[in-house]
Amino acid sequence: MKLAVVSAGLSSPSSTRLLADRLTAATLDHMEASHEVTVVELRELATEIAQHLVTGFPPARLATALDTVAAADGLIAVTPVFAASYSGLFKSFFDLIDKDALTGTPVLVGATGGTARHGLVTEHAMRPLFTHLRAPVVPTAVYAASEDWGRAGLARRITRAGTELARAMGSVTPTTRHADPQDVVPDLDTAAAIAPRSPTGAITSTDPANGLGTTSFAQRLAALQAG
Repeated sequence: MKLAVVSAGLSSPSSTRLLADRLTAATLDHMEASHEVTVVELRELATEIAQHLVTGFPPARLATALDTVAAADGLIAVTPVFAASYSGLFKSFFDLIDKDALTGTPVLVGATGGTARHGLVTEHAMRPLFTHLRAPVVPTAVYAASEDWGRAGLARRITRAGTELARAMGSVTPTTRHADPQDVVPDLDTAAAIAPRSPTGAITSTDPANGLGTTSFAQRLAALQAG
């Protein structure tokens, strides 16, 4: 089984790449078949993507990346939020994918942003993009705001999404096969896995009953990388 992971993060370290890695690990945890994982870092291909858009011919590295995504049995695609949507680099890369290349390929989408207000970017921007490419998107999309990192709600959504992708790829461990399709995470109360909402109504993994917390995003990211 071939799993392709596309990360559109621009910085290093990148919270977008961190989310992509967490989603990959969650997917692999629930796959029983042998697997091959290839990560495509778009920031390393930015020049080649621009050249291809202008000339119509992909440089060798970009051609390899496009072939990797087209040949995958499953895809994880993660982007930072720009102007309330996916980044231009992310869109430009998938503009170069052949219109039939992802037909039937299951996709797990994720996004990162500084505020929970952009939590629906996976639904109003990313899901329609892959639907246009005729790629089925798994039910659970994962958006991670700065305040979400290190909180249980995000971890539960990542686990659920990874399990769904493994199931969609047709390769799941016996412990994740359930009669009830809603019960995709062992010993996990489905209702508890739904992210709570902030006082403004935005989706977040912060539980208002426990306070909103004041730990900075930089501190959270550093702690996660150290772990």
